[in-house]
Amino acid sequence: MRDVAIIEAPSVLGLRPTGVEELPGALLDAGLADGLGAVRAGRVEPGPYDPERDPGSGVLNPAGIADYSVRLADVVGGVLDGGRFPVVLGGDCSVLLGNLLALRRRGRHGLLFLDGHTDFYQPEAEPVGEVASMELALATGRGPAVLADLEGRGPLVRDADAVALGFRDQAEASVFGMQPLPDELHAMDLDAVRELGAAEAARRAVDLLAGGGSAGYWVHLDVDVLADAVMPAVDYRLAGGLSWEELETVLGLALAGPAVGLDVAIFNPRLDPDGTIAARLTECLLRAFASRD
Repeated sequence: MRDVAIIEAPSVLGLRPTGVEELPGALLDAGLADGLGAVRAGRVEPGPYDPERDPGSGVLNPAGIADYSVRLADVVGGVLDGGRFPVVLGGDCSVLLGNLLALRRRGRHGLLFLDGHTDFYQPEAEPVGEVASMELALATGRGPAVLADLEGRGPLVRDADAVALGFRDQAEASVFGMQPLPDELHAMDLDAVRELGAAEAARRAVDLLAGGGSAGYWVHLDVDVLADAVMPAVDYRLAGGLSWEELETVLGLALAGPAVGLDVAIFNPRLDPDGTIAARLTECLLRAFASRD
């Protein structure tokens, strides 16, 4: 098993303080660190949450997220430089920016984006300005410069070095007028994953990411990529999604390739009062790590 270091990143600056900030504690209580034999590499606390949309950028908490991304990147970078595999427990999906910033400081890397939503909104189309609905756009250099050009290093990942897999929000995105995914970004929606089968879809994604000239790739897991029937503990629910077994297959194959880190986001423990979903999510992660060895 990889030499794992867990980083707690309980930021909700890109969403709302509704409970996803409790994700790290829930998975740690469920035995994730012990199961991985992981060290604890620290906890990056967010600044204060401002519920007012910034008039300049059109998003919530832009300065706070920019500051958080830099501080998270410092911690992730320290783990990478120490030769360990960072597992970052969010928080909302805006934590992806800090993770990718750590990699961008070190060269060119790819991104496997596992999410029920494409999160490619532009500020004027996002109903309330949540960065957790636009982090893939920001990571590829689209959006307000305060977040799309962190440290002057944007884009954090090239379009051709990203694979979005398992999303199913096309109808919703069309209603709100989300900008289209660029042609260069590799997209496998839920229907494509089902047509290929989870294993083949994952192999193709890994082949694309491993063969593009980058120095490995980051794996982003928004748990709403899972089927609503098995993962109702999220704030924005969508019908359909991957099964636990399909996600375990995708993660296992992704981790068997040149992955350099993983984050987990959006699980809301307040919507899982008896802890059964946290336990099942932890089991899925542990099996995925074990299957790649």
